[in-house]
Amino acid sequence: MNKREINWVPVKNPIMTRWSKNVNPENPLPEYPRPQMKRDEWLNLNGLWDYAICPKNQDYIDTFDGKILVPFPLESSLSGVKKSLKSTQSLWYHRKFFIPQSWRDKKIILHFGAVDWDTKVWINKNQVGTHQGGYTPFSFEISKFLKLDQENEILVKVLDPTDKGSQERGKQSLNPQIIWYTAVSGIWQTVWLEPVSASFIDSFTLDSDIDNHQLNLFLNIHKLKPEFNIRIQIYSDKTEIINFLSDKNTLTLDVPNPQLWSPNNPFLYDLVIKIELEDHIIDEIKSYFGMRKISLIERKDGIFNIALNNKQIFQYGILDQGYWPDGLYTAPTDEALKYDIKVAKELGFNMIRKHVKIEPARWYYHCDRIGILVWQDMPNGGFTDLGDNINNEDQFKFERKEFDKNQYIQELDSMIHTLRNSPSIVAWVPFNEGWGQFDTDLVLERIKRADPSRLVDAASGWNDFGIGDICDRHNYPNPIMPHKNQIKSRAAIIGEFGGLGLEIEHHIWQFKNKFIYRNFQNKEELINKYEKLVIKLKKMIEKGLSAAIYTQLTDVEQEINGLLTYDREIIKMDKERLIEINLRLYN
Repeated sequence: MNKREINWVPVKNPIMTRWSKNVNPENPLPEYPRPQMKRDEWLNLNGLWDYAICPKNQDYIDTFDGKILVPFPLESSLSGVKKSLKSTQSLWYHRKFFIPQSWRDKKIILHFGAVDWDTKVWINKNQVGTHQGGYTPFSFEISKFLKLDQENEILVKVLDPTDKGSQERGKQSLNPQIIWYTAVSGIWQTVWLEPVSASFIDSFTLDSDIDNHQLNLFLNIHKLKPEFNIRIQIYSDKTEIINFLSDKNTLTLDVPNPQLWSPNNPFLYDLVIKIELEDHIIDEIKSYFGMRKISLIERKDGIFNIALNNKQIFQYGILDQGYWPDGLYTAPTDEALKYDIKVAKELGFNMIRKHVKIEPARWYYHCDRIGILVWQDMPNGGFTDLGDNINNEDQFKFERKEFDKNQYIQELDSMIHTLRNSPSIVAWVPFNEGWGQFDTDLVLERIKRADPSRLVDAASGWNDFGIGDICDRHNYPNPIMPHKNQIKSRAAIIGEFGGLGLEIEHHIWQFKNKFIYRNFQNKEELINKYEKLVIKLKKMIEKGLSAAIYTQLTDVEQEINGLLTYDREIIKMDKERLIEINLRLYN
């Protein structure tokens, strides 16, 4: 059966990526969506669903406009629809499914990787739950609503006001321009079913302690019973090194001669966690972890630097928006998702700043496996007063908008809870350039309580209040180091610089109203200017600079300042020379 026979084809787009032709509408994104908490049995619900766009206040529907390919957002080419959702409208999804016979005596959990933004779900005409938040996973236990020997129906209603609302939205806009991009509405990560026992592992927290050669583990178990035992098995290169049995759900395990995780040695231990009752396994999950530590160290001259595994490390990062021309927020395939990370590392970067977007769990899995450090932004909501600290970006004409602080905190907590076990993430970035910034000291304290194991860049660029682990300055195109009077007992970084642009014909999203910080006419001019910026960085490292982040990995829609074109087909500078220039920063 080909794509046209099953009534799906991508909608015409200015440009596409090479991976779009590999999208299988019968089984898009088939990979297990949660690599750090994997069970053997699951059912992927990605594929063609019915969809409809209706008035916002519509309560229920049973007729539809056509087919949409889940999990590609409504506005994307790969959805097969490519329509915008107005703030006065609702988006509906519908599909049918069967429950496998082997799941008859299990509890069934319905998982959504991410839906933007306000979600309501029915199973067989019974409402099972609601969720607000566009970036993190949520789930519902739906067993009592299911028909075990018949076809079941799922119905989903989504509201998404994008920048007409008060919720977190990153760089989405209903009027894309300059540095704001096409909106993303509806389901944009994998939807899946999973059977579990009456008691099961709901979540867990891992903390590696390299100084004491230990792994601290806390298990959140649904309906934990005193007679249960917890078995922990740890493998190093497929050899079992620990097999530990306990009746506690809080454990500290000694890890002998630990191999430390780093970009140069991204070593991961395999982890198996089981709930046992005598000889019966109640639940079993497979996971992994890395032994690593991120911290600040004070030099003899009083300057604070970032240290990985107790050794000073210079982090040279690339700003990554996580947008795709064909899938928008959703990469067309898992191989495409992995490509951006691989190419960033190949080009000589050891860090990625994931900019005002949270990725699917598999993106962090690839970072963990490939070995690249991640600074994770919190997606922003509205804008606040910026005062006189706008740097050289007053051309953007920011509009003040109110936003929901409680919703921000809810999604911030969810982000940290969801991503906390990934060894590649070394810093949280709650605010970018004053966008939606509020109560910075309280937000910082909240993050530190939730996760004391990582650094916090409390305010990347602009509104710095002298708190957190990082003093961060943005400047385009030249890198400018924070002034020593601002730094205090923090690490100095350049959170954004660069933005050098080059237009590559036939690889541009649109030809009008393009945005580039600095435009160049050819590859030679571009790399010569880039080299000058890196030479400046090198001198700043000697003065105590801990990290710098270049803008940016790829072009995004009308923003033409990527090292790569938006379709990922062309690296705009000579690759070997670019690598040689970047590697100078580590020597």
